Amino acid sequence: MRLSFLLKIAATVGLVLLFHGLFPDGFEGARVGGLAAVWLVLLVAVRRDVARSRRAWVALGGAAVFAGMLVDDPGPLPWVLFWAVLSVAALIPRVAAFDDAWRWAMRLLVQGLSTPFALPFDLRRMGGVRGRGLSPVRIAATLALPVIGGTLFLVLFAQANPLIENVFYNVALPEPWQLGLWAAVAAMAWPAFRPRAAAIRWAARLPDPEPRMPGTSLPSVLLALGLFNLLFAVQNALDIAFLWSGAGLPEGVSAADYAHRGAYPLIATALLAGVLALAMLRPGSESAGNRWARRLVTLWVAQNLVLVASSVLRTTRYIDESMLTAWRIAALLWMGLVALGLVLIAWRILRAKSARWLLNANAVAAGLVLSVCATVDLGATAAAFNVDAQRPEAVDLCYLRHVGDGALLPMIKLEQRLMDAATRERVRFIRQTLFADLLWRQTHWGSWTPRGARRLSAARAALGREVARPVDPRLRFCDGSLPNEVQS
Repeated sequence: MRLSFLLKIAATVGLVLLFHGLFPDGFEGARVGGLAAVWLVLLVAVRRDVARSRRAWVALGGAAVFAGMLVDDPGPLPWVLFWAVLSVAALIPRVAAFDDAWRWAMRLLVQGLSTPFALPFDLRRMGGVRGRGLSPVRIAATLALPVIGGTLFLVLFAQANPLIENVFYNVALPEPWQLGLWAAVAAMAWPAFRPRAAAIRWAARLPDPEPRMPGTSLPSVLLALGLFNLLFAVQNALDIAFLWSGAGLPEGVSAADYAHRGAYPLIATALLAGVLALAMLRPGSESAGNRWARRLVTLWVAQNLVLVASSVLRTTRYIDESMLTAWRIAALLWMGLVALGLVLIAWRILRAKSARWLLNANAVAAGLVLSVCATVDLGATAAAFNVDAQRPEAVDLCYLRHVGDGALLPMIKLEQRLMDAATRERVRFIRQTLFADLLWRQTHWGSWTPRGARRLSAARAALGREVARPVDPRLRFCDGSLPNEVQS
């Protein structure tokens, strides 16, 4: 058994022990980032190929940034991004060059799917290598006598010696769920220390990510583009007439229905159009070199951009009528990425760029947007917008309470505005609840975070004497109203 394998086993055990020590009561707080940072250091320590690879250090730097985000404000998105970049650092020394996002997505998929099986498979493989007598059966046979005999003698000594008996009485064996949790942590950590060869092998066999439509000829492409442009022109004309200019709608169709109904289907339409445009004007095809085909596809992409703009307008109209949420911010960002993707498709067709260029450009854009979303509290952003844009009586207090401490500072700002007495009581109750929850988390080391500390400090400065007021102990609904309160 090689020393490097033993070092990786030791690193995995160390990570499990650290997890056990850091998270006795829940996976939260700045300690999540601490675990991620230690995992990063251990990867460099036990993988010499990673430590010597310049490309790997670029990925390690990105993983360190996401580990810092996990320290400041842990969440699912920064954790997933950390794992993805850490896995890239673990795999990239075994890849000749960074090829494209399509193959890297497959590598990460195989790396993730191998998590439950990698460690047991490697232990079995190393146990039976070269007939060294390390198979599970031989290990069990070797340990049977010392384990059984030692246990028997300890039991007898415990019966004869009260001191030994007290030691055994105070020993708390781990519960089955703890053993399962430790096994899960070990399985999660191991593939980074010993990545699967299948992740490299399968990705190398993937075809180029070039959409193809067998049997299409130049006449069929020209006819299809002409028809598509005509259909999209009708849809865009209707949007310009009724959505953008505000003209009256036919009887039975409300403005709200027209604005809300089509936002996401139109985005799906734009995505499908982009794939078709790539397939119809594939580099090297007859249509790609045809001047009219290129003009028609450029016009079609431009019409798709108008379609995306209409989807954005529909979503903002819906936000104006109801409220902004974190998911609606994410939807608007997604629409922006779709629009950028369409522009990149047009540029790729007009400049004869490769599919690899297109995929990598879109992957970089998506990575940047996801990184911003991992850094910014979208719930707090939505809460602040709703407080500023709506009357106090119209603010959805249930949503602000659902946002959590991210809505605390907007709630303090809302409480300082003019409103009726009933609304003020509900606002004050939710603000007090959010403050009490944040204060409790920040006074416990396990849930403490730097962002929470900054937020708590700003809340204390804004509240002044109001900090000392206790939370009303009576049971209330999510909007702060009492069960017997008459709703207006």
